[in-house]
Amino acid sequence: MTDHPHDPAHPHDHEHAKWKHDGVRVIPGNQLDPNTAQTPGMDRKAAIDFARVGAQKLWAGTVTIHANAKTGAHHHGHLESVIYVVKGRARMRWGEHLEFTAEAGPGDFIYVPPYVPHQEINASPTEALECVLCRSDGQAVAVNLDIEPVEKPEQVLWVDPTHPHGGV
Repeated sequence: MTDHPHDPAHPHDHEHAKWKHDGVRVIPGNQLDPNTAQTPGMDRKAAIDFARVGAQKLWAGTVTIHANAKTGAHHHGHLESVIYVVKGRARMRWGEHLEFTAEAGPGDFIYVPPYVPHQEINASPTEALECVLCRSDGQAVAVNLDIEPVEKPEQVLWVDPTHPHGGV
C-alpha cells in the first residue's frame, strides 16, 4: 500500500483534518441569525458573515418585508449589495431624495452600489416580499438616514449594452 499525501482516505493527513472544520459550511435556513444591523420596516437575518463562519469578503442572509410595508431610507457604506427576489414584488427607491424608482420580481437581481441612499418597498398589499441578500464584506453595515422623499419618484428602466431600450 502506497502512502499518498493527498489521499483523502487517510484521516491522519494534515490537509484532511484542516478541511474537515475549515471547509464547506451548510447553514440551515431555520438557523439564521437575527442579531444583525436592522433597518426599520425589514427583518434581516444573517446566514454567512464573519462571526458565524469567518467570512472575510462577503455577507449573505435573508430579508423579509411585510405586505404593504417599506423600509426607512439607508445605505450600506462602502459595501456593494446584491438582492435576489425570491417571492413578491420589490420597489426600490434611491437618490438623495429617493427620487428614482424601479421594480423587481421573483428571479430578478438588484445591484446597490456603495453609499447609495435607498429604500426597499413591498409593492404588494397582501404578499410578503422575500429576498436573499449578499454584501461585499463579512460585516453587516446599515446606516439609517433621515431623508425627505420626493412625492412622485422618476421611474428608471433597466438599460445596459444588451438592453439599450430598457426593460422593467
